[in-house]
Amino acid sequence: MPSANAASAWFPPVAKMFRQRLLVVVVLLPLGVVSMVYGGWMYAALTGVILGMAASEYAHLFKIGGYNPSRILVVSGVMVIFLSRFLYGLTWDAPLLVLIALVCMAYYLIEYEQGSRQTAVDFAITLSGIFYLGILGSYFMLVRALPNGLWWTLVLLPAIWWGDTGAYFFGSWLGKHKFSPRLSPKKTWEGYIGGIFSAVLGTPLLVLWYYRLGLNPDAGITLGKAAILGAVMGIFATLGDLGISMLKRQFGVKDTGAILPGHGGMLDRIDSWIWGLPIGYYLIV
Repeated sequence: MPSANAASAWFPPVAKMFRQRLLVVVVLLPLGVVSMVYGGWMYAALTGVILGMAASEYAHLFKIGGYNPSRILVVSGVMVIFLSRFLYGLTWDAPLLVLIALVCMAYYLIEYEQGSRQTAVDFAITLSGIFYLGILGSYFMLVRALPNGLWWTLVLLPAIWWGDTGAYFFGSWLGKHKFSPRLSPKKTWEGYIGGIFSAVLGTPLLVLWYYRLGLNPDAGITLGKAAILGAVMGIFATLGDLGISMLKRQFGVKDTGAILPGHGGMLDRIDSWIWGLPIGYYLIV
């Protein structure tokens, strides 16, 4: 069996980062799985903290770029949408989004009157952060609330992780052809294709293991559906990663934060989830 030193020789640029990422996963994965299984307020509390931290990093990122979005409005707006969808599903979406837009506009009318010179742009940044992270991020709860939502959550999120992990390893090992040089210079076509392959193969294998654990036969999760879900996550979820990379590249920032060693900030960690969760939800439905 290859030693750790041998592995480092094969992947010298990524060995240290991989150890850091692995440590974070070992610590946080059990907590995440337990919260998914119990659902309810336990799951809501964990995912709410994740989204709140990501929203704060979003506002901070634009402040680095010279803008002044309201961190309080971004975080609180994301939390309001998240809690509404946790408690009531999609019932209150329309009036809530109207209210959030009006509150944000009123806030920046006051800011402009007090002397701010770029309130129009700050208003747009604040509102886009609330909608992007609040609306898309709250699909954490909507997927879990589906019939057999526990099983679907335990399939969908790992499908995204399979794609991320496969892209990371295949890109580090075989990557030569740049996938998106401006948005993410380290991403390669080899990594992208490897991520799709990993998700297509890994998701059905995970479902096979779930069968042994007692997957509800009425859940409708077949190996074929798992492979399709894996393929869709491998193809599209990475665009969420590129979306946050676009913001970071414009402002010359490597990571949105430093709370997760080897991963960067919370927004760095969930960037592909933000795309994968709503796409997966509608595919499941």
